Amino acid sequence: MAHRLRPVGLDFIDIAPVRLVFAQEIAAPPAAVFHALNDDVPGWAEWFAAVTRARPVDDGAGRDIRLKGGGHFLETVIAAKEAEVYAYRVDETNAPGARALAEEWRLIPAGTGTRVRWTFAADGTAPFRLAVKAARAGLGRAFRDAVVTLDRRLAGQRQ
Repeated sequence: MAHRLRPVGLDFIDIAPVRLVFAQEIAAPPAAVFHALNDDVPGWAEWFAAVTRARPVDDGAGRDIRLKGGGHFLETVIAAKEAEVYAYRVDETNAPGARALAEEWRLIPAGTGTRVRWTFAADGTAPFRLAVKAARAGLGRAFRDAVVTLDRRLAGQRQ
């Protein structure tokens, strides 16, 4: 791991210098989506294409995430409210220039399904902030593809 990041709380999601927000409606109910996010951490590698390995650490209080391209994150879960919100901050990473990172998955009932809203909140050096902003389209596409794949996976479990 290259360096430790500044520990941030849930409020960082709203005040971060860089905030990327994406949303997608899916058929799966909020409880099922929450279970996939919170209780099946290794499953992330099955539905989020950028994730090559995900494992819970500290009895589920944290996560160890590896991404395609070599990204590595040690995270702490900062919010886990059944069928409503799942959020985590990055404590250590090899991403150059990062100073603080957090992500929030907000689950909003939408009929019998869920509107999933993902906020990627970041702070870092000027080049890092610029790179995050430049990655908006790719992150949005990765999020939408992941959520659609998760929905298909959950549909198979409901049958």
